[in-house]
Amino acid sequence: MKKKLLVTGFGGFVAGSVIAKAKDEWEVHAVGRREAPGKQGDVNYYKLDLLESDKLSELYHDINPDAVIHAAAMADIDFCEKNQDIAEKVNVGITRTLAGLCKEHGAKMVFCSTDSIFDGNKGMYTEEDEPNPINYYAETKVKAEEIVRATGNGVTARLSLVMGMPVMGSGNSFLAKTIKILQAGESIKFPSNETRTPVDVITLGRSLVELAGNDFMGIMHLSGNTKITRYEMAKQIAGKLGYSRDLIVAIDSNAIEGRAPRPNDASLDNSLAKKVLKTPMQSLLEGLELTMNYKV
Repeated sequence: MKKKLLVTGFGGFVAGSVIAKAKDEWEVHAVGRREAPGKQGDVNYYKLDLLESDKLSELYHDINPDAVIHAAAMADIDFCEKNQDIAEKVNVGITRTLAGLCKEHGAKMVFCSTDSIFDGNKGMYTEEDEPNPINYYAETKVKAEEIVRATGNGVTARLSLVMGMPVMGSGNSFLAKTIKILQAGESIKFPSNETRTPVDVITLGRSLVELAGNDFMGIMHLSGNTKITRYEMAKQIAGKLGYSRDLIVAIDSNAIEGRAPRPNDASLDNSLAKKVLKTPMQSLLEGLELTMNYKV
């Protein structure tokens, strides 16, 4: 009999990759705010507002999962900065509810955090480095991390910039948007001040599912092997896919008025992931090839 996995945010970019990977190994129960297609193969879909903690608790008890991958979040940095109450409720409150349920029932929780929790002054952050958030979105993620850590039965997976094409559902893929703009022969702006270690969404989905099923507890950085600015990343992607690199235009994201501050160098050290996980971490172009050629 397959173990049960609960995945939140099934309409999202990361959760789509998780479900695609997990459905052959787990009995998957996927929750999201979108219209749910019901049961498809070994995947059971549910439409639910996760803020309704009573309904979430009721569904959790009905499923009684062995593990939870909590990928749902309010991730728009500027929206979170301007709407801090709802950002707190979604990113902290829902995590608190799920963490409590997991602790009560002895289920493993894998929580998706972010590289944005660091101030960006150092780069190549390890799991031992102290968070120092510089925007409210990152603050909510730090609070949520502390909740998960306190359960003693969870994993905080800090995700670097996620690159790739949507696997299941639509999600928020910067690569899909970029390709559409480049196909039209139009220019697109990318920040030259932001350095990241982008991880492809296929490797990420595989890593999260592996973490749900193994014995690792604690914090793990899930990032790619290439440290690069977002501007140079976009130029490499454009060139690799046969578009003009000249269509990629450099900007300074922290010089744009009305935007929440972003860390300049939030690159993550993935040494622990390489040591613990069977899933291999990829370079930028390896990850690009993997996501462009992936079939569900």
